[in-house]
Amino acid sequence: MDTFTGFQQEDFDVFRIEGLDQRMEAIKTIVRPKLESLGQHFAPAISVATGSEMFFHVAKHARRTVNPPADTWVAWAADKRGYKKHPHFQVGLWGTHLFVWYAVIYEAPAKGEISRALGEHLDDILAIVPDDFRWSPDHTEPDSTPQALLGKEGVKKLVDRLAQVKKAELLCGITIDRNDPVLADKDALLGRLDKTFGVLTKLYNLGHSGS
Repeated sequence: MDTFTGFQQEDFDVFRIEGLDQRMEAIKTIVRPKLESLGQHFAPAISVATGSEMFFHVAKHARRTVNPPADTWVAWAADKRGYKKHPHFQVGLWGTHLFVWYAVIYEAPAKGEISRALGEHLDDILAIVPDDFRWSPDHTEPDSTPQALLGKEGVKKLVDRLAQVKKAELLCGITIDRNDPVLADKDALLGRLDKTFGVLTKLYNLGHSGS
């Protein structure tokens, strides 16, 4: 982790660069090495916490031909080949903030089982997940809602929707504003991420408990 220094304003500024090639070049040279470092750093701890070997995958944005990516990330999943079909963890950047997610996205075939398992543990979820953690139904949008605002009913709706709607997604975690000084403080940031994964791996395990 000697190469990782935290995140600076220039990391978020890459999303202001016009043009696919130009922005991708900046993401590759400025942001991606940091995501690689985080991927290596957290894989062992996430593997221990979930009881499954976790492999990290840095977003390549390979399918893009015109529009430059509005965000980028590293994901951890129990599959060497890819993460999208599995519940996984992400750390990444939008132009406005850093995000840390437990994510079940629309490609995951086990969405129904995960929805059922989480639905059976709603009270546990609310006890495990702090009120200031956020939930989102769509990984392609930067917005999310604090659990304190959703309450039990709101969380239940998101969990139920995962099984009912084909394109439904479920994300839970934190966001850190790009101007928050913790981002540039390597040790403080790693501590915050570690603590967040401590919560999110418990959520991951609850989602697996019924399968």
